[in-house]
Amino acid sequence: MAPTSSQQPVLQNRRGTRYLMFEDSATIADVFALRCRTSPNAPAYREYESATKEWRGVTWREIGELVALAREGLRRDGLSAGDRIAIMMKNSVKWVLFDQAAYANGMVPVPLFVDDRPDNVAYILNDAEVKAIVIDGEEHWKRLKTVREQLGGLQRIICIKPVVDPDEPKLITFADWLPSTPGSFDRPAIEAQMLATIVYTSGTTGRPKGVMLSHRNILANVRSGLAVYDVYPEDVFLSFLPLSHMFERTCDYYLNVVSGASIVFSRSIPQLAEDFRVVQPTVIFSVPRIYERFYAAIQEQLKKASPIRRRLFEFAVGTGWAKFEYEHGRGKWKPQYFLWPLLEKLVARKLLDRLGGKLRFAISGGAALSPSVAKVFIGLGLPICQGYGLSEASPLLTVNLLEKNNPHSIGPAVPGVELRVGNNGELMARGPNIMMGYWKNPEATRAVLSDDGWLSTGDQVAVDEHGFVTITGRLKDIIVMGNGEKVPPVDMELAIQLDPVFEQVLVFGEGKPYLSAVAVLNDDEWARAAADAKVDLTTDSSDKAEKLLVQRIAKQIKGFPGYAQVRKVSVVKEKWTIDNGLITPTLKLKRGVIVNKYATAIESMYKGHTV
Repeated sequence: MAPTSSQQPVLQNRRGTRYLMFEDSATIADVFALRCRTSPNAPAYREYESATKEWRGVTWREIGELVALAREGLRRDGLSAGDRIAIMMKNSVKWVLFDQAAYANGMVPVPLFVDDRPDNVAYILNDAEVKAIVIDGEEHWKRLKTVREQLGGLQRIICIKPVVDPDEPKLITFADWLPSTPGSFDRPAIEAQMLATIVYTSGTTGRPKGVMLSHRNILANVRSGLAVYDVYPEDVFLSFLPLSHMFERTCDYYLNVVSGASIVFSRSIPQLAEDFRVVQPTVIFSVPRIYERFYAAIQEQLKKASPIRRRLFEFAVGTGWAKFEYEHGRGKWKPQYFLWPLLEKLVARKLLDRLGGKLRFAISGGAALSPSVAKVFIGLGLPICQGYGLSEASPLLTVNLLEKNNPHSIGPAVPGVELRVGNNGELMARGPNIMMGYWKNPEATRAVLSDDGWLSTGDQVAVDEHGFVTITGRLKDIIVMGNGEKVPPVDMELAIQLDPVFEQVLVFGEGKPYLSAVAVLNDDEWARAAADAKVDLTTDSSDKAEKLLVQRIAKQIKGFPGYAQVRKVSVVKEKWTIDNGLITPTLKLKRGVIVNKYATAIESMYKGHTV
């Protein structure tokens, strides 16, 4: 049975760390309430208040009291157990507040991306039959107003910041909505195997699907993560990935509830570098793009440094990387390792201080992390461990370990998860974290979930003798060229984008004799690169500019097979955004949409050529 208010919490001790012990029958609301009782005066969450220009924190007791008030507010709105409530806000204390209030009332939170297109939001709200939505402020309300006629099922719209619209009686400001006293009513009878949340996929190939996750799915995944990583109550997480993404929600937010660590919500991505220095996090969970930004900043600084400083940096990274490989049994001992304490002081520590200087480890997930990026950070002494998962798995399936870290892989299966390789090398997974199915979509569910619980991930893999998994391609994204050779375009695109000239790129070549690319360039970086190569963009022929771009791409993908080379590039001016429908809210390319949009340009790159 889940613990009651009269029970003293039982703590599990593992290698010196102490986590909440909860039964398999516990719900997320049970675990949150247990945390609030166990460490009421410990820091739970912190965020920046623009009005006072200060960072303000709340304890577990304070957040628990706020959740009790919000529970009463939802009840007064006529919402009951099983009803869906959408959350469309940036990461904040109030995001947690509404998420936990919904769980405590037996409701089902439906997280939404704050930058999603209004028509997509309307589709999700209607598909999930959402009765209430929480939004940040005026900007979100203006977006929703454009699809107001499609939102007839909504009973309440709660706006965190004041918004006045006399034409919308459902709209209310948070300060006016939140009751002054908590209600007195029993928690509904919710069981661990029941639906906890609906998380919509990003919809790269069509309408998003609602992933149904139970309380047991999510809590089992948290347990798996804490079984392989030590997280302490003193740890500080910096939260900057959207909580609408299960990677952030499970591995950062729900894990913090069980471990007792505190979370600081970043102000924004543009302010992230400063937030790192101020917050000084000890653990971060991030997609590769954030590491790539810091990597690019380091590379930009090196361009301005003296040759001696550049050589010192390269020597420090090389020494740190070789030492890392030796410690993991993949390299030989070298006398230069004696120099590491000095190199750490002169080079590594100065650079890692930009990330706050206290990071114990970092987890990368959501997409493939470039080995060259991983090598720099690991060489500087920051352990980056790459993991893998998907929303349908709550989301964690594999992760590298601090003591067994192979940056070229996505690690072995986490405890409790079974893996196998199916047809066409596809990774299959089974475990207590695998979804219940897709909301109101049994056909889509049957397509990926077998009767005996095996989930088809859609990713092709190779597994070594130690159980380490390496992604070799995506079944739906693999390019089959005219000569039969197969190419993983996403890996190539990630490699190309390490060149700051390329902001966005899509590699194409299905059924073609060679690969081509459609690219959006960084105008400033491109102008500098062209000037350095003595290419005048105003007078020289476009062929000369394209040749330079092809050369830069070739440099980035030199590690790929000889047949996997890009021979033509078409530059487009329009950036690919969520608003123009060319990328998803998780920033994945809508490949089919982009190919259709630029079909003429793509075909021109193959004019006169046959397979």
